[in-house]
Amino acid sequence: MASFFSKITGAPHITEPPFLIVGLGNPGPEYVHTRHNIGFQIIDTILDQGFPHCSFSSFKKNFKGLTSESTFQNHKIFLLKPLTYMNLSGESVGPMMRFYKISLDNILIIHDDLDLPLGEIRLKKGGGNGGHNGLKSITEYIGNDYWRLRVGIGHPGSREKVTPYVLGSFTKDESILVSAFCERISEFLPLFLEGKKDIFLQTLQASLKPYHS
Repeated sequence: MASFFSKITGAPHITEPPFLIVGLGNPGPEYVHTRHNIGFQIIDTILDQGFPHCSFSSFKKNFKGLTSESTFQNHKIFLLKPLTYMNLSGESVGPMMRFYKISLDNILIIHDDLDLPLGEIRLKKGGGNGGHNGLKSITEYIGNDYWRLRVGIGHPGSREKVTPYVLGSFTKDESILVSAFCERISEFLPLFLEGKKDIFLQTLQASLKPYHS
C-alpha cells in the first residue's frame, strides 16, 4: 500500500531495492563516437527512451560521473557514466554503490567486448575482466560478483591494432547496427530489472538477428 506522503504528493513509493546501470567509456568529445564508448552510448539511449511509465532525469555530475535516476516498479533505478577515464571507473562506481547501498546482484555494467563480433551480446555475472581495464578497476573497488552486459565490437585481428581500433569511430555501416542494438537493449532492459535475465538476453539476441543476416 502506498504511503500517505506518496498519495498526497504523487511521488512514487519506493519499496524495493535500487538498481545501478553503468555504461563504460571515456570522457571528452574526442571519444564520443568511439568503439570503446559504446557503454556511454547505450546509457544515453536508455535515458532518451526511458521505460514504460518511466522517464529518467537529466544527467547531473555526481560520484565522479554523470548520473540520472527514475523509478520502475517500486525500484529506484540509477544510471551512471563514469567520467574518470576507463581505467579508473571503480572510483565512480564504488562510492555510488556504497552511498545508495546497492547490492552487487543489482548492478549491471555495460561495456565493449573485443572478443565478440560486432552486435553480439552476452550477459554474465562474476568472473574475470577479460583484459578490460574498466572492469578491472570496478572489481578492485567492489569485487567481481556483479552483472556485465558484454557488447561485441569485433576485433582488428592483431594486438598491435587494438588501441587505435577501440579508440576509433564506428564506420557508417557499423553505426546503423550500433544504433539498433542500443535501442533494443534499452527496450528490453526492463526484463532484466524484473529478474527475467534469461528472457532478457534471449529476446535481445532474437531481435538483433535480422541485422546479422
